Amino acid sequence: MEVGVAGAGVIDDYVARLSRTLSGPRGPKLDMVTEARDSLLDTAEALELDGLGRAEAERVAVEEFGPVEEIAPGYQEGLSISAGRRLAALLFISVPLTIMAWSLVWRFSAQDPIAYERWPAWFMPVSRGLDYLQLAVALLGGAGLFALGRGLRRIRRPRLVTRSLGVLVLIVLPLTGALGLLLTYGAQRDDFFDHPLNLGVETLSLGLSLLQLYGATRCLMITRRRRVPALGRS
Repeated sequence: MEVGVAGAGVIDDYVARLSRTLSGPRGPKLDMVTEARDSLLDTAEALELDGLGRAEAERVAVEEFGPVEEIAPGYQEGLSISAGRRLAALLFISVPLTIMAWSLVWRFSAQDPIAYERWPAWFMPVSRGLDYLQLAVALLGGAGLFALGRGLRRIRRPRLVTRSLGVLVLIVLPLTGALGLLLTYGAQRDDFFDHPLNLGVETLSLGLSLLQLYGATRCLMITRRRRVPALGRS
């Protein structure tokens, strides 16, 4: 459905062009394109029953449906909302999970009773600051999830919400990573990275961070301005 086929009908060409124009999560995009195709086919069949030939019926159905240039922006907005919801939900769930996991690491991996005394004066403020930053990201994720759900009626440009979530992740991820490394250095524990609990949480954090990075990148790509492919392009 991504490319036109020589000899294909007017509807097939139209749907292929629409599909090439849209960018977004595979499932919602496929549903939108399939729904558009089914609607066009139903209209064409009704026109055939009125006496039009198949080719003419498809041409009229496409004309009534509207040019891709006019139809695509509405579909693309729906896809950007879907992508934004996914990223917002990921932030709302994964960030608190990461906070709790690292809290367990710092609680149970530091068994030396004087370990806390060796920490520099800046350690606890930085640790609390990192927690507050991550908590803020989780809350913003929850706000974005609400805005792109029940709050859609009050939002004029949901695309900006999705794009803002993507930008937020790209800014916060490097910052939280740097603060995490700083805390590890400040802990002055040579065996810190050898602790089994730490290794597990490191793997979890890395996996969630990669998912967030992927989601953020997709949100930025989906919400960028796109040109409608010219007729006949594959």
